[in-house]
Amino acid sequence: MTIKILPQEVASQIAAGEVVERPASVVKELVENALDAGAAQITIQVEEAGKRLIEIADNGNGIPADELPLAIIRHATSKLSATEELFRISTLGFRGEALASIGSVSHLTITSRPRESDMGATIYVEGGKSRPPQPVGAPAGTVIRVEDLFYNVPARLKFLKTDSTERRHIDNTITNYALAYPNVRFKLRHGSRVTFQSGGNGDAREVLAAVYGVEIARQMIAVLSEDDTLNVNGFISPPDLTRSNRREILFFVNGRPVSDFTLTKSLTQAYHTMLMVGRYPIAVLFLDMPPEAVDVNVHPTKAEVRFRDRGEVFRGVGRAVRRALLAHTPVPEIGGPQGRALWGASSGGSAIPRRIDPAWEMAADAQGQEFPTPTGKAGQLPLSAAGGVPLATGTPILRLIGQVATTYLIAEGPDGLYLIDQHAAHERVLFEKFLAAREDKIPSQALLESVVVEFSPAAANLLEEKLPLLGDLGYEVETFGPNTFVVRAIPAMFAELQPEAALRAVVEDLEVDESPLESRIEDKIIARVCKRAAVKAGQTLSAEEQKALLRDLEACNSPRTCPHGRPTMIHLSVDLLERRFGRTGAR
Repeated sequence: MTIKILPQEVASQIAAGEVVERPASVVKELVENALDAGAAQITIQVEEAGKRLIEIADNGNGIPADELPLAIIRHATSKLSATEELFRISTLGFRGEALASIGSVSHLTITSRPRESDMGATIYVEGGKSRPPQPVGAPAGTVIRVEDLFYNVPARLKFLKTDSTERRHIDNTITNYALAYPNVRFKLRHGSRVTFQSGGNGDAREVLAAVYGVEIARQMIAVLSEDDTLNVNGFISPPDLTRSNRREILFFVNGRPVSDFTLTKSLTQAYHTMLMVGRYPIAVLFLDMPPEAVDVNVHPTKAEVRFRDRGEVFRGVGRAVRRALLAHTPVPEIGGPQGRALWGASSGGSAIPRRIDPAWEMAADAQGQEFPTPTGKAGQLPLSAAGGVPLATGTPILRLIGQVATTYLIAEGPDGLYLIDQHAAHERVLFEKFLAAREDKIPSQALLESVVVEFSPAAANLLEEKLPLLGDLGYEVETFGPNTFVVRAIPAMFAELQPEAALRAVVEDLEVDESPLESRIEDKIIARVCKRAAVKAGQTLSAEEQKALLRDLEACNSPRTCPHGRPTMIHLSVDLLERRFGRTGAR
């Protein structure tokens, strides 16, 4: 095959693919340019998740009319002039690729006026080809309109996610920069609706409230650590405020949002022994260091960085977070959370009593008499002919012995001992009860007092789209202002849950699962709520509650695992016990 130089149009589109991955990439690049231009106010208008229109208006320094043609040429920039400057970059942008890349895959219009000029100018770019700039009256600053994104790259357009997902990426981009620059006023509109707005008064906690809600912002712990080479400041959540994923762990290096595994690992290690397995904190941390100590010229998106001394950064973040946690985390009170349901505890510290509702009468007493074979119970597995033992997918008839470490139940079966994880077992019981109830209309339990819940713009956008789905699951949730919802009813089966936490758990699963299969999303939501509603490890159960849980588990279709795949029980066979006690061959 003959070697040849690619046409300029093809080369531009290839280069644009590295910078402009999706509409949120356009928003990111243009917001960074506005911040570098010293803007104190940035307004973002988005139509059809950014595919039809993205407009960024700022009151920054503006671009002189004679420099507009240069601004849309690749590798033309005002932020870099010599090679050595690559190793001490202090601006967000520096490559000179953003406007050229955006202009090659859209209809791009730039209108700008420097503060010292009486007249502005506008330039139009279509598919990388520009027209001469024209004089125009305009306010000081810059307005950039990106229309019909990827109109000339239909393959890239087809690879975009749903509008909901793309809007969520845009929301996250704007809220990230609002957190990093609290002295800048951001305003984001999707269509005619304002989804996010920050005050721009420099109050970082006020921006936290705009992003996460007032209640979460109030609980966040301030982090402040300064030394000669690394300053770490920001906010982290207390150990009892967590998420199921790392999505809300945010790091900024010299004002630039970055993704770095080392930083995340250092943060999570600082929470060691404070968090349950699979739970992660909310964190917004800002690292300030000399520009020469970090290399941002790693990838065109500038989201990855390299540190000159990675170990020092790792230790510095860990020390700062751990010190803040130890200084602000109160000593646990005697009597709490042991012996009570953590999920049912009120914010005032008093626990709401939680009891397992027995599905049917116990067939044995507390002295451990044999249980007769249960009959006529929905979901009971068929029994084999030998010894009344269920088929391999179920459980044998078990005789309860007791509870150990307030976490596991011990039971005797015909072939040995069974250790049952009470939390995983109760998850399975609740999950199958909910699935059975879904065949009919799931009954709702109205709340005595409606609960108002605030979400981030991205989460609120997603939740609003899924409100009909929640209605089918027994929830009654309505919009109640910008990024705010009111919970009026929850499924009757979970009447003892805290409505706010239950709704947040649902949103976490919706954020993770972008599958278009509604039935799969429903199952994941049900599994998540059941996990929250189930009795916890460390909770003391009465003898009746233990027996009820055991019997309900026996009646399940899939009693061996919880809805998330973890085992509910471990079997210690008689043969294994005899081998461990050296009794093999004694009879």
